[in-house]
Amino acid sequence: MILGNINHLRLVPYLPSKIKQSIEYIKDNVNINTPVGRYDIDGDKMFFMVSDSRSRYIDEANPEYHEKYIDVQIVLEGQEGMAVCTLPPYTKVLDDKLTESDIAFIKTPKEETMLTLQPNDFIVFLPNEVHKPLCAIDNKIETVRKVVVKIALDYL
Repeated sequence: MILGNINHLRLVPYLPSKIKQSIEYIKDNVNINTPVGRYDIDGDKMFFMVSDSRSRYIDEANPEYHEKYIDVQIVLEGQEGMAVCTLPPYTKVLDDKLTESDIAFIKTPKEETMLTLQPNDFIVFLPNEVHKPLCAIDNKIETVRKVVVKIALDYL
């Protein structure tokens, strides 16, 4: 996982070019007024979704991971708690949709750690990196406007 801010990409010069390109594309073309929906950058190889979602209490959600796509999650408005685990997805699989939609949900591991993302922060999840998005900060439920860029692993 890689954490950064879209306005300070120079601090993460090691970003693969396609990931950096996706972040720069969002920075130049998306804002808080962009309509919710899916947008293609390069078909199914690189696309993004804009969403307005309510955060939730950390124990109300299950962590997820992906196998075929890299996730680049960018907060546009609000604060987002992002629970992460640095271990592979080793706990019980609760809902396996990897074949049809490249997502699986697992039982929360005890090693979960919470990060707080502010507007313009991004986090990159590579395949098999466990994460639980949209967690409430300080138990405050709020709407988070965000972008999730999906980059096919074989597109890098």
